Amino acid sequence: MTVSVETVYAALATVKDPEIRRPITELDMVTGLSVDPSGVVGFTLLLTIAGCPMRETLVRDVTAAVRGVPGVTDLRLELGVMTDDQRTALREKLRGGPGKEIPFAQPQSRTRVYAIASGKGGVGKSTVTVNLAAALAARGLAVGVLDADVYGFSIPRMLGVTGKPTRVGDMILPPVAHGVKVISVGMFVDGNVPVVWRGPMLHRALQQFLADVYWGDLDVLLLDLPPGTGDIAISTAQLIPTAEILVVTTPQAAAAEVAERAGSIVNQTRQRIVGVVENMSAMTLPDGTRLELFGSGGGESVAASLGRLTGTTVPLLGQIPLEIGLRTAGDSGLPLVLSEPASPAAQALQGVADELAGKTRPLTRVPLGISPTGRRDRAGV
Repeated sequence: MTVSVETVYAALATVKDPEIRRPITELDMVTGLSVDPSGVVGFTLLLTIAGCPMRETLVRDVTAAVRGVPGVTDLRLELGVMTDDQRTALREKLRGGPGKEIPFAQPQSRTRVYAIASGKGGVGKSTVTVNLAAALAARGLAVGVLDADVYGFSIPRMLGVTGKPTRVGDMILPPVAHGVKVISVGMFVDGNVPVVWRGPMLHRALQQFLADVYWGDLDVLLLDLPPGTGDIAISTAQLIPTAEILVVTTPQAAAAEVAERAGSIVNQTRQRIVGVVENMSAMTLPDGTRLELFGSGGGESVAASLGRLTGTTVPLLGQIPLEIGLRTAGDSGLPLVLSEPASPAAQALQGVADELAGKTRPLTRVPLGISPTGRRDRAGV
């Protein structure tokens, strides 16, 4: 059987770069492709950088794709590295031009950005964030998580991310865990070294994570904010004015009062509160009784108070029961919605994810409203 270059190229087009999530042929990573009469295929695979962490994965996927083509008898694969000019061209192709901008702040952006906020620490804000991210990704949505809690970063551990981001010039490719793209300042420090920054540096770090990281076409971006209404919360409102606030609290009255203050920032930033999540709700004991370890009513109180404050309806999206499994899942790097999806806490988190997913239209199915005559279709966007 005669094998054509076109057939092999089509097979290679099914291989996606693990970090960029686009076909390697589209990224100009395949060069010098040839097929001799005996069915031996040869080409060079250009890695974005020397020491690419995804090298073995790329070689494995490329080899499987080529050897799966009928008639191919052997593969002679060489590995190369992109030149500076090729990397520059790649960055411009991905960004749509030479400039750097925050894609989520552009009028045409269809990414829903949710800033997960709390008034105080220790309410499980990061736990809620990683589980919502994993649940939304499991629904087929393109999801990213930005760990904006610079001083208390914990997202990498909770999502099981151990790899470092790849730099292509001034563009950062975020690691992917459980189908979620993740970036955190914790990926750029050694060990458990504290980050000691003042306000301007915090703003610059957030801006860089939003503009320099290649997020691709996301349906949802979750920002895990630090507690309170400090620099990061203000910078988020400035850099992404359309970001919506999801407030996390516990049932405890003291925590609820502080959460109300965190949510009331929208009166100054003109943002919208998408809802409230009550974490650490009543625990169900082995005999079936419910133990309200942190009291009750906090979530309802925060939702009602923020509704009055903003003059809108602020829903209580979910009440997450206190479970040991929720804590151990975070420590292990496998979110509870994936490790124990039938547990009560996972079910409650899935319910919140359903609410957020219902507000999002996947980018892959957005009608462009283009007609051959150049006129906009009335049903288009």
